[in-house]
Amino acid sequence: MIERIYILESVDPVIFYGVNNSNMQLIKTLFPKLRIVARGNVMKVIGDEDESELFLKKIREVEKYCEEYNSLTEDIILDIIKGNTPPVVKQENLIIHGMNGKAIVARTPNQQLLVEAFQENDLVFATGPAGSGKTFVAIALAVKALKNKEVKKIILSRPAVEAGEKLGFLPGEMKDKLDPYLQPLYDALQEMIPGAKLKEYMENNIIQIAPLAYMRGRTLNDAVIILDEAQNTTTHQIKMFLTRLGINAKMIVTGDITQIDLPPTATSGLIQAMKILKGVSGIGKIEFNKKDIVRHKLVKRIVEAYEKHDAKRAAEREEKRQFINEDSQNK
Repeated sequence: MIERIYILESVDPVIFYGVNNSNMQLIKTLFPKLRIVARGNVMKVIGDEDESELFLKKIREVEKYCEEYNSLTEDIILDIIKGNTPPVVKQENLIIHGMNGKAIVARTPNQQLLVEAFQENDLVFATGPAGSGKTFVAIALAVKALKNKEVKKIILSRPAVEAGEKLGFLPGEMKDKLDPYLQPLYDALQEMIPGAKLKEYMENNIIQIAPLAYMRGRTLNDAVIILDEAQNTTTHQIKMFLTRLGINAKMIVTGDITQIDLPPTATSGLIQAMKILKGVSGIGKIEFNKKDIVRHKLVKRIVEAYEKHDAKRAAEREEKRQFINEDSQNK
């Protein structure tokens, strides 16, 4: 009789053990010669050496499946332990499997172009309207790179407020002041990573979410770095951020240039950066449009209505400008 320890390192034990420990109960029935005790992410196995080795081998396979698909059922456990290949449904343009095994895919041609640009470049600019999926896909790509051990950490950032980052008027500690502005990034991560695992990643700084001002002075190696809402950066801020790129790191910068909250006299750092870096090797650029909007159908209609309104206002301003020029010439 020997005692062996197995630690679940890459999955959420709650998902692995199943509702009311149903998955764990099944595993125990499939290895009746072993005494198996599971607490937290640790499994203690007592029994014959050969039987224990078989158990550990099969459990590694089960954990690997659970890690990849973020779900685990009794049927899958039976297939793996009995040596059968679990059924896999091929998903076109699959990025990763999110919570409960939900397939996170590139749902539009431009989303797929972002996936390809990320593979081919170390820096990618992704611009477009709200709801086009640019940030969500960017975070999915970062999570995939982390799961595949291509990088050691994910760093997510955005301007804390409308470019000025003046948080003093908000109540609470600094974290309380910042969290509301960073919540969209948390929301996306929670759709892709089990809660317990996400908490562990954040406590160990494997996933870091911070306002843009906190990036100053850092060199970011072995990471996927994402800057969201970059249209609200100043020219100095985005230059500071882009120059944080370190060894074995990739960067995605997202923004919507139609929703700039900077003062009218200020230049958007995102717009300027894309102009300055146009044609630089190793940089990709994807422009999303209203056809990429994957939220509620009304979002697309809202964007279209605002586009028509803005076009009308621009035409009126141009007409007024021409009238003033003609009037001054006649005088």
